[in-house]
Amino acid sequence: MHAAVTKIQVPRPGFNYTFAHICILNNDKTCIVDDIVHVLEELKNARATNRTNFAITYPITHLKDGRAVYNGHQLGGVTVHSKDRVKSAEAIQLTYYLQSINSLNDMVAERWESSFCDTVRLFQKSNSKVKMYPYTSSSLREDFQKTSRVSERYLVTSLILVVTMAILCCSMQDCVRSKPWLGLLGLVTISLATLTAAGIINLTGGKYNSTFLGVPFVMLGHGLYGTFEMLSSWRKTREDQHVKERTAAVYADSMLSFSLTTAMYLVTFGIGASPFTNIEAARIFCCNSCIAIFFNYLYVLSFYGSSLVFTGYIENNYQHSIFCRKVPKPEALQEKPAWYRFLLTARFSEDTAEGEEANTYESHLLVCFLKRYYCDWITNTYVKPFVVLFYLIYISFALMGYLQVSEGSDLSNIVATATQTIEYTTAQQKYFSNYSPVIGFYIYESIEYWNTSVQEDVLEYTKGFVRISWFESYLNYLRKLNVSTGLPKKNFTDMLRNSFLKAPQFSHFQEDIIFSKKYNDEVDVVASRMFLVAKTMETNREELYDLLETLRRLSVTSKVKFIVFNPSFVYMDRYASSLGAPLHNSCISALFLLFFSAFLVADSLINVWITLTVVSVEFGVIGFMTLWKVELDCISVLCLIYGINYTIDNCAPMLSTFVLGKDFTRTKWVKNALEVHGVAILQSYLCYIVGLIPLAAVPSNLTCTLFRCLFLIAFVTFFHCFAILPVILTFLPPSKKKRKEKKNPENREEIECVEMVDIDSTRVVDQITTV
Repeated sequence: MHAAVTKIQVPRPGFNYTFAHICILNNDKTCIVDDIVHVLEELKNARATNRTNFAITYPITHLKDGRAVYNGHQLGGVTVHSKDRVKSAEAIQLTYYLQSINSLNDMVAERWESSFCDTVRLFQKSNSKVKMYPYTSSSLREDFQKTSRVSERYLVTSLILVVTMAILCCSMQDCVRSKPWLGLLGLVTISLATLTAAGIINLTGGKYNSTFLGVPFVMLGHGLYGTFEMLSSWRKTREDQHVKERTAAVYADSMLSFSLTTAMYLVTFGIGASPFTNIEAARIFCCNSCIAIFFNYLYVLSFYGSSLVFTGYIENNYQHSIFCRKVPKPEALQEKPAWYRFLLTARFSEDTAEGEEANTYESHLLVCFLKRYYCDWITNTYVKPFVVLFYLIYISFALMGYLQVSEGSDLSNIVATATQTIEYTTAQQKYFSNYSPVIGFYIYESIEYWNTSVQEDVLEYTKGFVRISWFESYLNYLRKLNVSTGLPKKNFTDMLRNSFLKAPQFSHFQEDIIFSKKYNDEVDVVASRMFLVAKTMETNREELYDLLETLRRLSVTSKVKFIVFNPSFVYMDRYASSLGAPLHNSCISALFLLFFSAFLVADSLINVWITLTVVSVEFGVIGFMTLWKVELDCISVLCLIYGINYTIDNCAPMLSTFVLGKDFTRTKWVKNALEVHGVAILQSYLCYIVGLIPLAAVPSNLTCTLFRCLFLIAFVTFFHCFAILPVILTFLPPSKKKRKEKKNPENREEIECVEMVDIDSTRVVDQITTV
């Protein structure tokens, strides 16, 4: 396999590049390869010459030339005899190091990596008994972006389902008052805002990543509820009013709450898009969401509002809601076929009996269901105990999951399922976690290497690690030179350099120490590096976090200036900050919003109820998310922040209607709040769920996490809006009953309504009150 890799050629005009042309070189101008290759070569030579005295020891092996090489991260699944002699190994890891000098070198190296993966796959086919997992510097990026490619057809399916459901939710049997076009135009509004944001991001040089898959669902939850709330307000207006008056009533009734929730989204995602967030993917996601929500608000005010006005004129003229043709009177349809009469079913205002309420929208299926059945059922005295019992069960399971929350640091959580990243990381954790990770220890300044105290400092800072034997030999060699010669700096460095060039046991140091010549031919050691192996295991995340933080503190406080690096630290940082930064930003935004809303809401109890509801929803989502095997990572934390906004989006209008209601009883105002806002919540929930369902089938762990988190947020919020809050509000403050003075029967108030009809048949009702 190694021979096949070193023979890979990358053709360029006039020249074919091989591994020897782009590899990192030793001082003897040969490619640096893993020591395990030299071990296997010596083992092969020993067998060829029938030598039985050569043995591989673990994790350090001594080669024939006397060098001690570390193989802890190159041999996996090792079984040893006594004295660390290797009996067998289940895995071998080979690493090939490429140069990065200029653009041509980078382009050749990128093509070489692609050929490398193809070579490994071909070798796998001819050697089926050996499993091989190639992994390159671009594998994670390619596999991360692969999620968007494998999700395309599922997102198209989701769009079709949402369009169908939105049209059905806005339709009714009455062909004049049905609003299927408004359901479709609501989705068009959201799509325009999302495309506008994507266009701005592209034009400003923004980078696309697979987390953008969550942006349409953020817009779907917020935008659809706003449009459905406007449609619900339209149903409450009187049909005998002019379109302008009805539109004004709609804007006055629904746009205040929609404006406040939009401001909440902008603040939350605006903080996430600020420099306070140190994760590039999260910052771009928040920036895109922020722009999309802003334009969605503008489009709802303008585009969707004008669409509502247009359909209002169609309704006033008794035109068909789909075909826009004039609907004939019922007597004119008697001679038509049954299917024709069904398509043109409408109720005319002249058909309304005197004294009967002319609100024909009550025939809408969802309105009828809530007003006639559900509101009475959920507030029934015999139903309430069962709802409270279900809530206690909900809290119990949420607490059980909350106590088992784990932080995600697995690369497989952010890439597509069937990718080489997952295969490689799975094998890596299975076979190579005993001695891991290998940490690069880089001293980037010129220090007094010949000084004994400096040597002791270096040893002190590396305490707690398994030292590679050549590193310890290196420091011992420094001590011997210093003690035996007592030479000054110049003579010491000259002897050190000459010793490296002459002594074969120290040939491995040559690429790890950088010498510099000054104008007076004095040689100085300007930088050096060494590799340390931690005693911890990669599967234990807490130990890795502690290790990373300890090394950072040492790099700041130590006398010797150094930096440490390991590829796993990148992901440790990523997930550590994916928890801290978003949660920190959400706390800032929550405090700001509480302060901001304190001046806008009419009653402080609204803030109290919203806060309690958000806490209950988030607690449940985190608990059930853990029980559903979703860890806290960048994606899930962003979803939790969105969950705060989604909960307020759905619950705040209903809570405001209940708290601000006067007189009557709590039960009466609970029913009223459900009747006013329940239809919009139910419509947006149905569209949201059918849009999420195809996401569950995408072969990607990122979309799987996205689906589970968003589904739990929607389901738990729906459970609170339609079950928990309607029951709890019936027996908790605020109280609605007020003491009134008893009035004598003769002091009753009589209201007489006189109806006046003008020439244009526009009915205007004037109320004359007499006592």
